[in-house]
Amino acid sequence: MSERHTALRSMHDLGLAAWFGGSLMGALGVNGAAARIDDATQRLPVASAGWARWTPINAAAIGAHLAGAVGELVTESPRVAAQAGVAKMSAVKTALTVGALAVTGYSRLLGMKLEKAGAPPVEGATEPSYQTPANIASCQRQMKLLQWAIPALTGALVVVTAYMGEQQKPGQMFRGMLARAGGLAMAPKAIGKMAGMGPGPRTIGKMAAMGPGPRTIGKMAAMGPGPKTIGKVLAMGAATRHLVPTGR
Repeated sequence: MSERHTALRSMHDLGLAAWFGGSLMGALGVNGAAARIDDATQRLPVASAGWARWTPINAAAIGAHLAGAVGELVTESPRVAAQAGVAKMSAVKTALTVGALAVTGYSRLLGMKLEKAGAPPVEGATEPSYQTPANIASCQRQMKLLQWAIPALTGALVVVTAYMGEQQKPGQMFRGMLARAGGLAMAPKAIGKMAGMGPGPRTIGKMAAMGPGPRTIGKMAAMGPGPKTIGKVLAMGAATRHLVPTGR
């Protein structure tokens, strides 16, 4: 718990920072600058060239982040199990990471299609013009949404990581472990309460004091037991009235 994992944390944080910052800068800087080129047929090639140069760096950053994240999860697994709330945030972080990876991968596929499109006239890297071929325009419209989805998801990862860092403070760890221990201790108590919901001695006494009524005896007789069995039931009811307190 007290060991340092500086290398893993650095890989995690630097990789995530490059993933978030690169996607945001690309959407604002690369795509925005390409839209200002006078020649409409050069806007898409220039933007595609910029993204192509960034792709290897982005891939390395994502790989470093994932390696650091997995390493941290392994080293912090005892705390995940012992501290309340950590497992939940780990699940949220995993879901965001998977989503960001999926969007990034699909965006790259669209980017490769745009790279191979040549030099069609466009309004911008993600804005088609009336002269843009339909298939290229479709890719651009999708990219216009995805270019903001990546920084949104990776930015959320930054926030979740910051929150999980707060969970590692001594006070948070102590309260979280107490909460987890309390939850485990509550299980036998809850079972006891459920068992206590059954009929108590007073209720049993009242039920015994009531004895089998004529209707019950009639039903039992109709089911097959003879007079000898009915006599035993009556005798048991009379005896129980004297042995079991009624609580009154």
